[in-house]
Amino acid sequence: MSTDEHAERFTLLRPLLFTIVYEILGSVTESDDVLQNSYLRWAEVDLATVRDTKSYLAQLVTRQALNALRAGARRREDYIGSWLPEPLLLEANDASADVLLAESVSMAMLVLLETLTPDERAVFVLREVFGFGYHDIATAVGKSVATVRQVAHRAREHVQARRKRFEPVDAATTTRITEQFMTAAASGDLDGLLSLLAPDVTWTADSGGKATAARRPVVGAEKVAALLMTMFRLGRPGNLRIEMVNCNNTPAIVLSGERLEGVFLIEIADGKITNFYAIRNPDKLLAVAAPRQISR
Repeated sequence: MSTDEHAERFTLLRPLLFTIVYEILGSVTESDDVLQNSYLRWAEVDLATVRDTKSYLAQLVTRQALNALRAGARRREDYIGSWLPEPLLLEANDASADVLLAESVSMAMLVLLETLTPDERAVFVLREVFGFGYHDIATAVGKSVATVRQVAHRAREHVQARRKRFEPVDAATTTRITEQFMTAAASGDLDGLLSLLAPDVTWTADSGGKATAARRPVVGAEKVAALLMTMFRLGRPGNLRIEMVNCNNTPAIVLSGERLEGVFLIEIADGKITNFYAIRNPDKLLAVAAPRQISR
C-alpha cells in the first residue's frame, strides 16, 4: 500500500529517474509511462527492506525502460524516414552548469546512443552519466558483474569512436547565432542564411510519414538553405509563429500556425550551424507541452 513516505522518496528523485529513463528510451511520453508503472511497483515495496532508495529506484526504472525499449524495437524498424528522439523541453539553462548532463541529453548524443544495443545503452547511461557501481547496474540489467564490465567497456569504446568533441557554446554566442538564423530565415535572406551554415551542415527530419519532411538527411549548406527558404516561404505571413526555446539543452525553434508544425533543434560548432534536427511527427510534438526537470 502506498504511503506518504513512498511518494516523498519517489518525488524527490523523480528528475533523476526521468533523466535515466529518457536517456535509455529517447522518448518523453514513454518515460512518463515508465515512471508511472514504476511508481505503482514502488508503492507495493516494504520500505524496511530498501537500503538505498536511489539505487533501488534507479534499478527499478531501468528494468522497466529496457522492457519498453525492447517492446518498441519493431516499431522503430518499420518507421518511415529518419527516427529522432522526442525533443525534451527544458527551463532555460536547465543543464548548462553541468557539462556532462548537458551532453548526455543532447540530440547528437541521443542519436548516437540509438546505435547501441538496449543493454549497452542502459549500462553506458548508468555508468558513464550517472556513475552507478557495477553491482547496482548488474542488478538493474539482470547480468553478472563481469558481463556488465565487458558491456560497459564495449559501449564506451563505441561511443568514443563516434562522438564529436562536445564543447559547449557560450550562451551569448548561441543566442546571437540562433537569433540571426531566425531573422534570416523568416525574412528570406539567403545570403545571411548561408553565412551561418557550416559547409557540411546536415538536416535530419523526423515525420514518421505523418507530416511533410525529407525522408533522408540533407547535407550541404546550399541544399539545406534552399530547404529552409522553401519551408519558411510556405508559412503564410501572419499565420506562422516562430518561438525560441531550450530543447535538450540547445537552442530550438518552435514553428506553429493553426497547430504546432515542428520543433527544430540547432547544433552549433566553431560559430556555424552544423546540424538541424527537425521533429515534425505530431505524436512526438506532444512532448513539448510542458518543460521537464532533469538531474543526475
